[in-house]
Amino acid sequence: MSQDPSAARPLPARGAFVVQFGTDTDVARGRFVGRIEHVVSGQATHFRTLEACLAFVGRVLAYRHGQPCADVTH
Repeated sequence: MSQDPSAARPLPARGAFVVQFGTDTDVARGRFVGRIEHVVSGQATHFRTLEACLAFVGRVLAYRHGQPCADVTH
């Protein structure tokens, strides 16, 4: 069984996020409520859907890679 070579590479801190799920989260029903923060920049937002959480990650990572970024809060 071969191991994925990318698994051995260190992960950059610029890709680190902290996600905190609220008590309203109900995984079985697909309800995700909480807050997400980008560790390096401190940018953060609250979310009420998994899609909104992932959209924040996408915006922050796009901005960090030099692409235009809209609607990222501090």
